[in-house]
Amino acid sequence: MSKKIQGVLTAIVTTFDSEGAFNPAAQRLQVQRQLSAGNGIFCGGTNGEFFVLNEQEKLAVTETCVDEVNGSAPVVAHIGEISTRETIRLGKQVAKLGVDAVSVITPYFVPLKQEELIAHYRAVADAIEVPLYLYNIPARTGNTLQPETVRALASHPNIIGIKDSAGSYESLSGFLKAAEGMENFNVLTGPDSLIHRGFVEGCTACISGLANVAPKEINAIWARFHAGDIEGSRQAQENITGLRTDLYSVGFPPATVKKAVSLLGSDVGNSRYAVSFSVEEEQKIRQIVNQYLQ
Repeated sequence: MSKKIQGVLTAIVTTFDSEGAFNPAAQRLQVQRQLSAGNGIFCGGTNGEFFVLNEQEKLAVTETCVDEVNGSAPVVAHIGEISTRETIRLGKQVAKLGVDAVSVITPYFVPLKQEELIAHYRAVADAIEVPLYLYNIPARTGNTLQPETVRALASHPNIIGIKDSAGSYESLSGFLKAAEGMENFNVLTGPDSLIHRGFVEGCTACISGLANVAPKEINAIWARFHAGDIEGSRQAQENITGLRTDLYSVGFPPATVKKAVSLLGSDVGNSRYAVSFSVEEEQKIRQIVNQYLQ
């Protein structure tokens, strides 16, 4: 049985240089920054811009993160592709790099039936030699994992949990209910607004994009909860919820997160996809970060 992953995993940004190429040295600095706050690493996800990375870049990002962590914290890598074949292809390569687990979004662009999603995930889980988390993010894929589907998949010995990024408490609670009585299947929160509530109701970990901006502040939600300070955890969540609401009002969340990290003084480069910020928007992001991160 795989070791249970607990606490905070940062959905770490992928660092680029001035030419837009992957910057391993800068990536290591971001990993160190997260480790110093007590956070693990989730690489190659939405905040890591997986959708604009080629296969070799995805492998390079994962290898860099695993090497820098060097066993001191969990590393989970995202391997979801549009087809089962390509997901397995990438997953087999990533599994050799020393990750603790992988995550797989539902295939995207093509609408799938629940039984087709079950077949996809079982095929991937059968083919790779590393534990697998389901990854539900319907706003980006167009496919939603239903609780009964997740319950069916949870019986697979290599499927160990689900990351829910649907964005609502209703979705998260549905998966928590589906996981009841299944000791080796864990639910992880995706939305930063639900971290505290998720821990209170049984989530074992969160995967946080906002931890790129506020690594210590996100970790405080977990650390206080884990220490039994439930009210302190709730208060830490309130501050983060305000930061999230204001920051994400500026633009597409992964882009605003990366811009905020840059404005905090880290050389992480620009987002690779088509997004830009005006001088006024950059100033607004700076003001928001200064307001919440004293």
